[in-house]
Amino acid sequence: MSDLTLILLSAGSSSRFDTTVKKQWLRINHTPLWQFVADRFEKTKLFSKIIVVSSKEDIPFMQNYADYDFVQGGSSRQASLQNALLHVESEYVLVSDIARACISKEFLQRILDKKGVADCIVPFLHVTDTIVYENTTIDRDKVKRIQTPQLSRSKILKEALQTKTEFTDESSAIVTYGGTRDFVQGDEHATKITFVQDLNKLVCLDAPSSDTFSGNGFDVHAFDDKGEMFLGGVKINAKYGFKAHSDGDVALHSLIDALLGAAGLGDIGMLFPDNDDTYKDIDSKQLLKAVVAKIYSYGFEIINVDITIAAQKPRISAYKSEMRQTIAKILQIDTARVNVKATTTEKLGFIGRGEGVGVIANANLKYFNWKTIG
Repeated sequence: MSDLTLILLSAGSSSRFDTTVKKQWLRINHTPLWQFVADRFEKTKLFSKIIVVSSKEDIPFMQNYADYDFVQGGSSRQASLQNALLHVESEYVLVSDIARACISKEFLQRILDKKGVADCIVPFLHVTDTIVYENTTIDRDKVKRIQTPQLSRSKILKEALQTKTEFTDESSAIVTYGGTRDFVQGDEHATKITFVQDLNKLVCLDAPSSDTFSGNGFDVHAFDDKGEMFLGGVKINAKYGFKAHSDGDVALHSLIDALLGAAGLGDIGMLFPDNDDTYKDIDSKQLLKAVVAKIYSYGFEIINVDITIAAQKPRISAYKSEMRQTIAKILQIDTARVNVKATTTEKLGFIGRGEGVGVIANANLKYFNWKTIG
């Protein structure tokens, strides 16, 4: 059994990435970046365990893609690392960032070849430009650009991080603790993705697939004589509303399910359970906005949606244009790509008897094409 565990840090919010997509969810063909990086390491057969650290909300979705050990991240890089180290039993641990995607076998082997030489093995790059610190020129030969992954003795790293001081890498914590550090030549191609422009520097990443992903949603709600009626995000002039935990907007609920289905993100009940008072009487437009933000952050774009409202009453025709405009604004797409249709059931069934409304929705998504940036 290998005495080496890999920790991949992927819990960041991508605050400096400046897109609607979290960088760990950029697609390489069909594979999200976090899995692409984990799979490259896994193929080396060097690790007894691979731990992927991510946000609480991302982990259930990640588990649909791969069966790595997932650990919930913390409020900082260091806190996330500490959480992961609780699950490390091997003598050595290699820590890397998902954002450093193109780690070559040769680069990795240079690090591992120094195992045991010091408490932490650190890859670095020489600085070739002039360096000025607070108006003083510094000898660039004494400056190093530190990279990951870094190889550490697990026990010492765990002890070194038991402090309130925040460190930006493992070696700094270990040296401050009194441990030893040794350096190894890094790799210029192992660029860390911090800004959108960094993607152009990575030659190992293929473009996302151009496939289209379709989902459908279906929902029904019965009428009641309490409250107001909202349908398709629009207030309807009627003397009755819907029986529901939220505002009962059956059209938006169906659309939410269609969007979630296309993205493989489950259903509306998983995200907004009807036994949670947080969502009691909530405006369904707020639920749709939350779902749209999630879909974009997970690397998708919305192509178009199509909604069919089956209702004997109320009459929908006068509201369809406003519904399209309202929904398009929330989805961040052109109104022309939102279609709303209305039909009756020819007085058949509970809809035909005027007891409620049923809605079918369809949505089409595609991956965010990061190759078109810059």
